[in-house]
Amino acid sequence: MAGYYDFFDVAVVGAGHAGIEAALACARAGLKTIVITQSIDAIGRMSCNPSIGGIAKGNIVREIDALGGEMAHLIDKSMIQFRMLNKSRGPAVQAPRSQADKITYSQLARKTLETTENLYTLMDTVTDILTTASTTPLPPDSDSSAEIGTIPGEKRGTQNTAGEMRQKITGIVTERGRVIPVRAAVLTTGTFLGGRIFIGEYDAPCGRVGEPAAFGLTASLQRLGFTTGRLKTGTPPRILKRTIDFSKLELNDGDTTIIPFSFDTEKVERPLVPCHVVYTNEETHRIIRENIGRSPLYSGKISGIGPRYCPSIEDKVMRFAERERHQIFVEPEGLETDEMYLNGLSSSLPECVQDAFMRTMSGFENAVQSRPGYAVEYDYVEPTQLYPSLETKRVAGLFNAGQINGTSGYEEAAGQGLVAGINAGLYARAHAECCGPLCAVPDGMHGVIASAEPGCFTPKAVMNAAELHSFYEISEKTAAALNSLEKQAQADAGYNAFSKIPEWEPIVLGRDEAYIGVLIDDLVTLGTKEPYRMFTARAEYRLKLRHDTADRRLAKYALKAGLKTQQQIDKIEEKYALLDEMVSMLLKNPGQKNPGYPEQLWETAKIDCKYKYYIEKQDKRIEKMHRMENVRIPQDFDYGAIPSLSAESRLKLEKVRPLTLGQAERISGIRNSDIMLLMVYLK
Repeated sequence: MAGYYDFFDVAVVGAGHAGIEAALACARAGLKTIVITQSIDAIGRMSCNPSIGGIAKGNIVREIDALGGEMAHLIDKSMIQFRMLNKSRGPAVQAPRSQADKITYSQLARKTLETTENLYTLMDTVTDILTTASTTPLPPDSDSSAEIGTIPGEKRGTQNTAGEMRQKITGIVTERGRVIPVRAAVLTTGTFLGGRIFIGEYDAPCGRVGEPAAFGLTASLQRLGFTTGRLKTGTPPRILKRTIDFSKLELNDGDTTIIPFSFDTEKVERPLVPCHVVYTNEETHRIIRENIGRSPLYSGKISGIGPRYCPSIEDKVMRFAERERHQIFVEPEGLETDEMYLNGLSSSLPECVQDAFMRTMSGFENAVQSRPGYAVEYDYVEPTQLYPSLETKRVAGLFNAGQINGTSGYEEAAGQGLVAGINAGLYARAHAECCGPLCAVPDGMHGVIASAEPGCFTPKAVMNAAELHSFYEISEKTAAALNSLEKQAQADAGYNAFSKIPEWEPIVLGRDEAYIGVLIDDLVTLGTKEPYRMFTARAEYRLKLRHDTADRRLAKYALKAGLKTQQQIDKIEEKYALLDEMVSMLLKNPGQKNPGYPEQLWETAKIDCKYKYYIEKQDKRIEKMHRMENVRIPQDFDYGAIPSLSAESRLKLEKVRPLTLGQAERISGIRNSDIMLLMVYLK
């Protein structure tokens, strides 16, 4: 090995919605960052529905914006319809949603990455994670807390962790053999990790139709001891617009008043288009029922569990046999494409069956598919193996975000990607201070390290024992060579901490601070065995988590992460000082008319007044929760020393190993009486 392609503070694997946010968070914080994606042309691609936002999801987009992320800017610049959902209900459950021009969205995302300082893109596939043993023991809760046999497509990592040391990432390897030294890495693999698509009897190793899946990385993660499973999602057929008779469809217009997703956007000026509504009927359902045996969901070909709240049309027909019809939204995919998206008609039935049942709907008698609906099954890492920072417990400096953690949805992925990127950046900074340089730059290279492409091993979708052995052997040799080079470079620079894990303080969002905080806490505490989707009902403090208050709640974290300036924070504080002034005025005179304040802020003030009592009551509960949340539980705490603790609770506590009393309380099935016992023993 003569040298290396280059070294980076952070590598981001994947350039979907999670990868975009992770990469930008690191690069904007001044860290040298590389994004590795199988196709640069697919950066920010909307694989499924061409929309951003929705119930709870719209709140997440505004939280991403408040934290210094990019998604809100992208949708403001690419929207083609806007709606505020649940306008007739309370403000805590209202949320913005927008149709996107998916081509424009992807182009903007790519341009943003390619023009951001400190950020580099590489078109390749990551197949291996290289590590070294650290001087820190592996935490006792590093294995999955899920019961054995309960994870779909389960493949268990190493279970015997006694005496093992925690690993520390040193580099990554790509399919073409590039070895890239890194301080930290964020895995945002989407549906490509071991992906396989299904259309009736047809199946192929793809992450999206026509796009190859990624193999090797799952085997690498399993070798490092991670437990993985299989999940499933799906997408509906795309229909050519000119083949639909829209005169037979219901019009579904957007709002005339557009509220930007980004707090930075003053006004959205975009061409807007309508959506439409159509319904299935008994003939649609008859065709589906008669062909249900040809669906891979019912033939047993798919082992992964799909999203409960976004079922396929065949699932709807079979599970809700009493329903005479199902509503389908007909949504444009962009201004410069003729493709229409059928929201609610996801299917993996054969294409001929999709053609047949689709043409039973009014206005679709002559409709023509441009792309078929399909199901996709993929690997995920059971998320109780992560800290709330989204760093993996087994490997320091390795972070996971998005569908690899078991979630569904662009917004959930982007929120995780931003948090993982922020924390990967903080870890990388601490690593640089603790360990020094990654590699020495050879003389005459002018700061650019040469490429090293050793004899690489191209993984297959399914590897036999001999092939796995060969893969692991090459991995061990590559890691040994890389680690030797890094250790020597650091020693030459006067550092002697190659095996040390740096001390650092992550940014962790509370459940009372953000929907993103609820999402991550649910994942790392409870895990998931089906694609996780965010709803307002999951957030017990949703009165505090309105979409219009995200900047007040979260901007301080953006400042700490280096994603907002003090000047921006001062502007936000001025805005809320003005809001407090309005609230004080309205409390004295509830019927007061707006004397000239910004109208949107005046509406927020009226909401704050209306819900003041409820918010104060909730604040008291939050204060109590914080007291519990701040009670730390030692990682080696002996739960067996509490004689009255129920056997079920003891087992769950030993598996999850919660960091705080608050996290322990949220473990599914833990009794309140056992929490009280634990509180007594901790004192």
